[in-house]
Amino acid sequence: MTATVRLDLHVHSRFSPDGHMELGQIVDQLGVAGVQGFALTDHNSVAGHPRLRELQAAFPMYWLIPGVEVSTQEGHLLVYGAGEAPPAHRPLAETLDWVRARAAISVLAHPFRRAHGVGRALAERAPVDGIETANGHNAEVTNARAELVAARRGVSATGGSDAHRPADVGRAFTELTGDVSCVDDILSLLRRGASRGSGRSLSFGEQIRVSTQTALSRAARGFRAI
Repeated sequence: MTATVRLDLHVHSRFSPDGHMELGQIVDQLGVAGVQGFALTDHNSVAGHPRLRELQAAFPMYWLIPGVEVSTQEGHLLVYGAGEAPPAHRPLAETLDWVRARAAISVLAHPFRRAHGVGRALAERAPVDGIETANGHNAEVTNARAELVAARRGVSATGGSDAHRPADVGRAFTELTGDVSCVDDILSLLRRGASRGSGRSLSFGEQIRVSTQTALSRAARGFRAI
């Protein structure tokens, strides 16, 4: 049936080098956050996908979407519907070829973020299925820039919390309107541009908190880049 589905399409678990959440903790937050599902998008890893499938069987009322956030040479890319992680740290164009060959979905993650964003030039022309326009760990102006580019290009606009802790799950999300009976339907809607990003950006005080947490996380992993 046609309905509007609200999903958090950018969530990290303990399988990310900067993540700590168990997947069960994420599922527990969905009802509290008012979303009907989430995409697991760990950095350069699909190690959490087997557990995600177990949880999908146990919680059929939610949509649990396999994804990955891959590090390209130019910035981060969200990939949905691939059964494996793309090779990391390759050129964006090469990674997009890899994604298309597997009929997966490509979305530029936080393209205007100073660290790990691809920047305006690639946001304007990279052949992707969508652009993340509402990232829960971005300032409002950063998200607004991405929203303008997505609207101008006519590609899918998505939203995700970029959560690394339970309290942040669902603070930004994607709304999709259409017939949804399986995860493939969600991927099809993203491919067709039938989505919009929404949610909360970071306030100034929250930006300080997130910056501090990010610095501590980098120090804990020996300042290794993701």
